[in-house]
Amino acid sequence: MKRMKPSLIRVLFAALLVHGAVAVARADNNAAFPLTFDESKTRARDATFNFSKVDAQTVIKISTGHAQPWPGIDAVAPNQHWDLSGYQHVKVKVRNLGQTAVRVYCRVDNPGADGNKNCITNSVELGPNQTGEITVNLTRKGPRVPGVTLFGMRGYPIDMDSAGTIDPANVTQLVFFVAKPDEDHAFEISQIRGDGEYQIKPDDLENKPFLPFIDAFGQYNHRDWPGKLHSEAEFPARVKDEEADLAKNPGPADWDKFGGWKDGPQLDATGFFRVQKYKDKWTLVDPDGRLFFSNGIDCVGQRDSTPIDERESWFADFPGNLPQFAEFMGKAQGLIGHYAGKRVQAFSFASANLKRKYGQDWAKTYVDVVHRRLRSWGINTIGNWSNQEIELADRTPYVTSVWMDSPKIDGSKGWWGKFKDVFAPQFATELKKQVGPIAAKTANDPWCIGYFVDNEMSWGSDNISLALATLASPEDQPAKKVFIEDLKAKYTTVEALNSVWGTAYASWDALAKDRELGASSIDRARPDLEAFAKHLAETYFKTVRDALHEAAPHHLYLGCRFSDVNPIAAAAAAKYCDVVSFNLYRKSLTQFKNPTNADVPLIVGEFHFGALDRGMFHPGLVWTESQDARAQAYRDYVKSAIERPEFVGCHWFQYGDEPTTGRSLDGENYQIGFVDVADTPYPETVAASREMGAGMYRERFGK
Repeated sequence: MKRMKPSLIRVLFAALLVHGAVAVARADNNAAFPLTFDESKTRARDATFNFSKVDAQTVIKISTGHAQPWPGIDAVAPNQHWDLSGYQHVKVKVRNLGQTAVRVYCRVDNPGADGNKNCITNSVELGPNQTGEITVNLTRKGPRVPGVTLFGMRGYPIDMDSAGTIDPANVTQLVFFVAKPDEDHAFEISQIRGDGEYQIKPDDLENKPFLPFIDAFGQYNHRDWPGKLHSEAEFPARVKDEEADLAKNPGPADWDKFGGWKDGPQLDATGFFRVQKYKDKWTLVDPDGRLFFSNGIDCVGQRDSTPIDERESWFADFPGNLPQFAEFMGKAQGLIGHYAGKRVQAFSFASANLKRKYGQDWAKTYVDVVHRRLRSWGINTIGNWSNQEIELADRTPYVTSVWMDSPKIDGSKGWWGKFKDVFAPQFATELKKQVGPIAAKTANDPWCIGYFVDNEMSWGSDNISLALATLASPEDQPAKKVFIEDLKAKYTTVEALNSVWGTAYASWDALAKDRELGASSIDRARPDLEAFAKHLAETYFKTVRDALHEAAPHHLYLGCRFSDVNPIAAAAAAKYCDVVSFNLYRKSLTQFKNPTNADVPLIVGEFHFGALDRGMFHPGLVWTESQDARAQAYRDYVKSAIERPEFVGCHWFQYGDEPTTGRSLDGENYQIGFVDVADTPYPETVAASREMGAGMYRERFGK
């Protein structure tokens, strides 16, 4: 993320159109509720299936083909629907019956589900003969409020017919499928049930208007929850209580000043961070020569703003109108969503709350508080997108990033924009221009671990994605010129190319002018498409590596934080990066398959979990049912990273919750912080973080 797309799979689910009628079938208690099906109405897409009963529970064996993009079945509710309003989620046990890995999806549908709206989906990835579980959280549609329209957010407190929400009282079917497979699969579905008591209290909307729905602190004002700030007068007691907590919990006793393992082995001390293998496990080594696992948090000190334009009626006692908070009003650029392409008035409630809490000298005080918190919480790394003043305080190791704009491959596409044309002369020029000022501040800083460059680039999941995008670009595209030169070097004549590709280009110029390779030629051209994709990927990573190592030779190149990735791009990263980075939003790294297919160190640039029990409207990219469950998910994820020998760290996204009404950039309003908008730490997550930080070195390297 600077942040992240709604799941690409959600968009692709639009191909799965379903319809359903409504009747009544209700669960009357909050014990797990086994689901049964109307087997006669079950529909299959490029799949066969068989229902059976084991201990009175339904078991479905499904075999899928790969002729269609979404092979699977629609398992229909008896009497046309289930009422799951008393439950938090649908759970299903899945067993892979095949000899290859498979990701199985379960989609929970309301009437009118189209793969995006009126449905919710989750999945599990399983190795051969492996068993796992899918949990689909039943995120509710809010109440209907006539005459009120909200916008510019990812999650809403009222029913806006938005993606990712359903009415659990009217679930019509479950859809089980695999996504765009290239081979057949077989799996078994069992223990299909509604589970988990739904405990979130309804909003208090009785006898009062909905608007305004945000209070002076940026919080939702129609619900109460533990930790909610009710008055500015509460701040002094909160500061005092946290001071006592930090004094009582200063941080892990076995850490050195950098957060490395003081009680562990003494390795070569180079004065800077480096990476090496120790006892068959990749590890970072801190400047003093101690083993270092990078347990980090992103966006430390960053305080997102939320748009105010077109929303003035949303905010009660709006602090942006007060002179003492005028500094937190400003212009912000929208990239995605309602405000895309607009510069709007925006306000940072998080910043205003810090000034209220810590006084006129809040910025200086806040730097000290943040570093003490991180150490106390068992966090030894300031992750990406963080505040530079906090990074450069010489108190906590940090990673930093290089972000640049340069010409794009016109035929490419992606959530964050088109892919950079690495063959354009401006690419290397702009890269050096951006690296220079950052290196000037950090190149000799022992607290700097290294650099990410770019973020979640659209490499495509197929090896040939960017090669096809290059062919779809105009003839003056630098990448296209290089591709054609590569082809000329291999084939010499266009006639020789035509005989292999099955094309009929009259000349090389005709190829340059053409912007679509016919579907019948793609498979025949695949070796050449993959060769160019490799050329492009290796040019990208080598150019970046060389620029960084020239400007900051002591620091590590940490890669581009893959989200979408293909084997060619991953292999190129492994060849040139010191550490390869992935943003991996999932419950665990246990089933993560390293796409580099190389013995290289890896790091997680982003992961998180969220819940809806503390006044927020969207739980983020990996959902949990409560703060306790979120804390346990954090423990499980960090433990899985510690146990994988190739991972040298994992960084949580992000330090603070996103604005309740959505950040200006893209409308994200996720409950994903270690602290809320009023700078109050989430005690459950902090406790989990302290636990993992205190034991991570013994867990990874033994006593």
